[in-house]
Amino acid sequence: MSSNKKEIIGVLGFGVMSGLLYFLLFHFEREVLQFTSKGGWSFLLPVAVAFIFSYFHGQFTSRFWDMFNIKAKQR
Repeated sequence: MSSNKKEIIGVLGFGVMSGLLYFLLFHFEREVLQFTSKGGWSFLLPVAVAFIFSYFHGQFTSRFWDMFNIKAKQR
């Protein structure tokens, strides 16, 4: 498989996963809110969700810009 195809598959994979996570969060919004309002250790769910979103969205964004060979300007 060529390098370009691997890049596209990576971008699509992380993009789909990121979109799926957003869909699931909004679809189960009430359940998430009910669970996190219980107190105790339930505050860890939003923290975990934030880390998961950050990872998948960050990987998608990084691979997307890398696919077009766009890099941050070095000082």
